[in-house]
Amino acid sequence: MKVKLCDVNAAATEKLPQRTDDKSGIGVHYVDAYLKPMNTKLEDGTPVKCKRRGLKITLSAGAKKGEGLMRRLDVSRDPVVMLNAALQEAANSAGIELAVEDGVIFVTL
Repeated sequence: MKVKLCDVNAAATEKLPQRTDDKSGIGVHYVDAYLKPMNTKLEDGTPVKCKRRGLKITLSAGAKKGEGLMRRLDVSRDPVVMLNAALQEAANSAGIELAVEDGVIFVTL
């Protein structure tokens, strides 16, 4: 069952490295701003948490938990592409489907 998780934080693009003084190489300000609205509860009460610690993205929904890595060399130097790949990796390892359509993030448990 596909459920709306949250809207994509449109203001996160203002925090991309080319617009800020971010020297991290992975766009930590953008990543943190993008992930913040993903920390919520689904309509059925299932808590969803998504956080970054260093290069690691941790995604959990209820009892399911997965991790993905921000890979600048293997994936892309673009934080948008890198974050999407890390989120998909975290979702796959948790057994969750994550999709972004028309500015909305959907999750399938």
